[in-house]
Amino acid sequence: MLDGQIKTTVSGEQRTNPRVGRRRGGVVHEGSGRSEETPAPDPEGARHQVEHLPGARPSQTADPLPDEITASRPPPTNLDLRLRDPALPIPLDPTRLLSSITAVTTGEEAARVHQRTLTVVILSQILGGAGLAAGISVGALLAQDMLGSDALSGVPTGLFTLGSALAAFLVGRSTQRFGRRVGLAYGFIAGGLGAAGVVAAAVLDNVPLLFLALFIYGSGTATNLQARYAGTDLAPANKRGFGTSMAMVATTIGAVAGPNLIDPMGAFADSVGVPTLAGPFILAAVAYGAAGLVLFMLLRPDPYLLARRIATETAAKEPNGSANRAVPKVGIGAYVGATVMVLTQIVMIAIMTMTPIHMRAHHHEMAAVGLVIGMHIGAMWLPSLFTGILVDKLGRTPMVIASGVTLLLAGVLAATAPGDSLGLLILALVLLGLGWNFGLVSGTALVVDATVPQNRPRTQGTIDVLIALAGAGGGAMSGMVMSATSYQALSLGGGILALLLIPVLLWARARRAVTA
Repeated sequence: MLDGQIKTTVSGEQRTNPRVGRRRGGVVHEGSGRSEETPAPDPEGARHQVEHLPGARPSQTADPLPDEITASRPPPTNLDLRLRDPALPIPLDPTRLLSSITAVTTGEEAARVHQRTLTVVILSQILGGAGLAAGISVGALLAQDMLGSDALSGVPTGLFTLGSALAAFLVGRSTQRFGRRVGLAYGFIAGGLGAAGVVAAAVLDNVPLLFLALFIYGSGTATNLQARYAGTDLAPANKRGFGTSMAMVATTIGAVAGPNLIDPMGAFADSVGVPTLAGPFILAAVAYGAAGLVLFMLLRPDPYLLARRIATETAAKEPNGSANRAVPKVGIGAYVGATVMVLTQIVMIAIMTMTPIHMRAHHHEMAAVGLVIGMHIGAMWLPSLFTGILVDKLGRTPMVIASGVTLLLAGVLAATAPGDSLGLLILALVLLGLGWNFGLVSGTALVVDATVPQNRPRTQGTIDVLIALAGAGGGAMSGMVMSATSYQALSLGGGILALLLIPVLLWARARRAVTA
């Protein structure tokens, strides 16, 4: 029998379908070259077995099933008939074929895809964390070296945070249309190109190029934050905090390793003729690029597109439901979550950005700066696993309050710690990272709770734009505030600002009471 032919058993008679020629009814009897038109077999009364030759096992004829079993079977779908008998026509519309294959999505399937999504996101976040840490660790020092002024040392943080605002907007919009995979992958790749531009600017001693490259580098920062939402797309409502935390905790590995590679990457940069402080950006370029490739190649199926389809099918099955009904408005929780994340971002960025400058003024070595920032970044991301559980178990509001109190303690400790006390500075920056973590995880859960898949990516992107703009303002103003006053005044002011989270919660409670 020719390669590619298919043998079918229809009512005990073997026939061969060459799968060429006519779509319907063209059958060639084995052992002859004759073809004849035969009607399509009846799926109710015939058994059809498909065998691909060569290399396939011979088809066997089984005894008929009892009537009580065959009677209980549901009527066959078009896809069932096609799989049973290849002689039936192939659907002309590939979209209809795809929809027939994926028409039913079970809870088990969603859970399986959710686990795969978390695995891919964790891998990409490990790489992304290393790229994120470079700019945080040496960005201000590189600008200070190239600009020769402490007052402008906060500009790099402001620039790449401002760039992250634009990237957050673009990633949110592209996710709404194309899914998480495309938006996140391109965001990380853009961040890698920006990091490479920073290296080139340092080599050429070109300040305008440095500013442009830092702006583009901010894409990686925004994407690193946006990736946390991928962990919530298919998560049940009582596991959204955990889904967020799993995406964030993976960042810890790369984010802690990055600052501690400052000296090795600086030595490598020297060996290839690149300024020492640009060395960590070489690592960032490679790490961000690799994170983008991991997401683009492995984040399949897309978790957001699958979650949106499930929500649409579920709505259509509800009484008086319709897949095309109006998308509900964003709930009050989204505004609360946005405010929480914006305030915590301002406080964290302002104090963290000026800490390396403060330490260098007190003659700390670069290794000590890397240790403090590494511990800070670890506290930003590592507690996420437990924070997510606490957010799910204790609730969003208690964790928001914990965020404000922790940030206040961090600001007070940073303001009162002696400049030469490495231990107290580490503790202050650890508390700063922990308070930020509490705010981000609880704020993210509030946003997810108050949205639906149809409006979630657009809302998330808009909120992350606000977070990035707040961080840009905090980073840019921190240098000016510290230059005009002191590091102590900056830290204490940041801690007090964090207490505004409590009035925000009271406002939200009053609004809910009015609308109830």
